[in-house]
Amino acid sequence: MTDTGGLSVQERLFPELACFGCGPANDKGLRLRSYPDPAGGVVASFTPWPEHDNGVGYLNGGIIATVLDCHSAAAVMSEADRQGWRAAPGALLPYVTAGLSVRYLRPAPLDATVELRGTIASASEAEIVADVELIWDGKPRAAGSARWRRWRPR
Repeated sequence: MTDTGGLSVQERLFPELACFGCGPANDKGLRLRSYPDPAGGVVASFTPWPEHDNGVGYLNGGIIATVLDCHSAAAVMSEADRQGWRAAPGALLPYVTAGLSVRYLRPAPLDATVELRGTIASASEAEIVADVELIWDGKPRAAGSARWRRWRPR
């Protein structure tokens, strides 16, 4: 993983964010930390908690969807920052999740750290789409596509 001065994408761009999955300001959240990948996109690692059990000893699908959504946020917010697409007046973030499609491919372990990868599939100022994967033991366990739309508070 690339480390930009020790700060994750989330800590660098949105240190006050209280999101359950990736907010640095949420002490009870997952506190996902994503970093730019020299090969492109963003990377992270995630270590499940025992409470993330799906009932049969594997990582819960809802937690998988959460970390994929939040890791896609790191890819999207990095792209928005790179492009200079700032948050609208009154908005905390420049984009919000408008859709998330997740495919569960194989069971994901509850007792091991998994890897997350995210890349930008398409980007315009109105909408950014990111592809994300949760990988363990060299194999994708879940994959998703997240559509993010420009946030304009009303």
